[in-house]
Amino acid sequence: MYQLEEKKYFIYFIAIAVLLVAYILVFLWKKRKQKQFADIRLLDKLSPARSTFKSILKIILVTLGLSALIIALVNPKMGTKLKTIKREGVDIVFALDVSKSMLCEDIAPSRLAKAKQIISKTIDKLGSDRIGIIIYAGNSYPLLPITTDQAAAKMFLQSASPDMVSSQGTAINEALRLAKTYYDNEEQTNKFLVLISDGEDHTEENTTITNQLAKDGIKVYTVGVGTAKGGPIKMKIGNSFMGYKKDRKGEVVITQMHDDILKQIASEGNGKYIYGNKTSSTVDTITEILNSAQKKEFETKQFSDYKDQFQWFIALGLLFLVIDVFMFEKKTKWIQKMNLFNEKKS
Repeated sequence: MYQLEEKKYFIYFIAIAVLLVAYILVFLWKKRKQKQFADIRLLDKLSPARSTFKSILKIILVTLGLSALIIALVNPKMGTKLKTIKREGVDIVFALDVSKSMLCEDIAPSRLAKAKQIISKTIDKLGSDRIGIIIYAGNSYPLLPITTDQAAAKMFLQSASPDMVSSQGTAINEALRLAKTYYDNEEQTNKFLVLISDGEDHTEENTTITNQLAKDGIKVYTVGVGTAKGGPIKMKIGNSFMGYKKDRKGEVVITQMHDDILKQIASEGNGKYIYGNKTSSTVDTITEILNSAQKKEFETKQFSDYKDQFQWFIALGLLFLVIDVFMFEKKTKWIQKMNLFNEKKS
């Protein structure tokens, strides 16, 4: 087993290709000029020790030497030891509401920012659990498939925004329906769905889908962000404030949190409703639930301890270059006897 540490240095092979092209052009130019100067047979008599083979061999040595040094920069590593690592954990999928109502700032800094904080800080406290992220508004989309890469999960999370969904509104059932097909390990007995929303919902199909999730062994927990009093929805383009969202009558829309819907979904999904306006307590509650669940082995991977091998390529490259330095373009007796390239004329 092997790996390449610095693949970016492969670009230097372009310089070697340019060197070879330049050498071929110079070689052809010399041949053309020699023909203009004198007949080939006359040149052989004037310079009997001239060797075409040695010239070609020298450029081959230079090419091999530089190639070996480039490979040394890439630093190939060879695996020397195998380890078997067993991972245990649960599958947790976060369904994040990114509808326009989540831009309301009735809690600081906003409902959406608060929801992202909860997910991010929960990820920080996870062990080897697998994570997936769904975003939804009028439609639902997979933002991140089930993975153990927690750094990637946090990176994708930061990009979540209302602009990523084509249809606005809030259809919780869309997120629940997508979550039903999101878990890729049928043997995993502990599957959790954490839905974070302000509870505004424009559909009435949640009960049926939640029951189906419960039958599939998926526990549904809901987290409510926002206040019952609510507030207006700021409309922005970039960082520029463009005013508040208005309805068809021109009146400012006031969005409120509806935790009754979230409580109903959690109850039917064999889960629990969590008040999410306090980040630390919310994260602690979710973490406690996950830690208390029975862990299942879901992944076994083999890793190798790798050792640097660049030193061998440095030695090989320097060897080729040293041979090139001490090699002259004159014929040697034993090569001359072999009569390579028909250099010996009758």
